[in-house]
Amino acid sequence: MKTSPLTPEDLSASVLAVPPMARNADWSLNIAGNKAMIQHLEAGGVRTLMYGGNANFYNIGVRDYHKVLEMLEALAGADSWVIPSIGPDFGKAIDQIDLLRNHAFPTAMVLPLQFPSTDDGLATGIRRLAGFYKKPLIIYIKSDGYLAPKTVGKLVADGVACAVKYGTVRADPSNDPYLQELTQQVDPKLILSGIGETPAIIHLRDFGLQGFTSGSVCIAPRGSMKLLQLIKAGQYDEAAKIRDAFADMEACRDSISPIRTLHEAVTLAGIADMGPMLPMLSNIGPEHFARVAAAAKALLAFDQTLI
Repeated sequence: MKTSPLTPEDLSASVLAVPPMARNADWSLNIAGNKAMIQHLEAGGVRTLMYGGNANFYNIGVRDYHKVLEMLEALAGADSWVIPSIGPDFGKAIDQIDLLRNHAFPTAMVLPLQFPSTDDGLATGIRRLAGFYKKPLIIYIKSDGYLAPKTVGKLVADGVACAVKYGTVRADPSNDPYLQELTQQVDPKLILSGIGETPAIIHLRDFGLQGFTSGSVCIAPRGSMKLLQLIKAGQYDEAAKIRDAFADMEACRDSISPIRTLHEAVTLAGIADMGPMLPMLSNIGPEHFARVAAAAKALLAFDQTLI
C-alpha cells in the first residue's frame, strides 16, 4: 500500500474505486472475497481504493475498525492508495481516528452526517478531527444544505481538507449552481465527481473537476479507467461511448439501491463473493437477481474486450 500524501495529480491519475466489502455468513470479514475484489480492480489499472458507503462503513463498529484497517493495509498492492472512511458522527469518528493513527493511510474521508448537524458544527467537528489525526481529511458532500461552499473553501484553504468528494445527484448535472459556487471557493483540481460514470464527462469538462469516484468500476475497471483517460484527452464523443456501456448497470443501481445493488452485482458477475450485508443494510431480494446479473455480466464482458 502506498503511504505518501495524496496530491491533485494522484487524485486525477486513477478512478477512485468505491468497492463493497465482502463478509462471511456470520458477518466476519471475508479476506478471500475482499482480496479478489481488490485484485480485480488493480488488474484493470485502478490504483486508488476508497472505502465508504458501498463498503457500509456507516455501520462498522469501532471495535471492528482496526481489523478492517489491518485487512485493507495487507491486501492492497504496493502502488495502490487506500482511503478508509470515518464517522459519520463525531464521537465515532474521533475513536476511529485514534485507531487510524496506528496505520499509514494517507487520509480518510468523513462520511456525511445529515442529522443532527449544522454548518458551523460540521466545520468545527471536521477541524477537530483533522487536528487529532494530524492529517488533512476528505470532505464528502452528498446533498444541498450540508455545508456551504464558503465553509468548504475555508476548510481547504486552512489545510483541514485535502479534497472534496461531490456526490449530489441532479436531474441535469450541467445545471448545478451549488457545484458552480463550490468551484469558485475550492480549486476544481481538489474536487472529485462522486456519482460514477454518468455525470463524469460533464463534471470534468464543464466544471473542471479532475477525477471521479465509481462503484461500477468494480465490475469494469478497464472501462472506467478508459473513460477517465478519454475525458482528460478531450475525446468526449469516444468517452460517451464508453460511458454508455455502464448505463444498464447504473440504471439498476438507481432504481433498486446503489449500495445494495453493487454489492450483489459483484457476486452475480462472478468477480468475488460479497456475502451478506452488514446491518443496518440488507441484500437485495431475489426478484432483482436476473436483471442485475444480466447488467453486471454484460458490463464485465464489455470490460474484457478492452484487455
